[in-house]
Amino acid sequence: MELSDKKWEIIEPLLPELPSGKQGRPWRDNREVLDGILWVLRTGTPWRDGPEKYPSYQTCHRRFQQWSRDGTLEKVQMHSQKCLRSEKK
Repeated sequence: MELSDKKWEIIEPLLPELPSGKQGRPWRDNREVLDGILWVLRTGTPWRDGPEKYPSYQTCHRRFQQWSRDGTLEKVQMHSQKCLRSEKK
């Protein structure tokens, strides 16, 4: 189950921009990575057992750790809760 386009429009501005001009492997798209993270959180499956349609488990887990440390996931959660509350009114 992936994020709908409507939900993605709400969440996308809250995520850090991908680095540009860096050498090495290109960064995977934030939306793909977030879908992989949400899949693991929803199912409770170990990171390494994620479906192949998502980026590698290392990429998803590394970005999950980064976003947890820097407060990004907390911002996404708080903003999502505000949006849900306003929809109920």
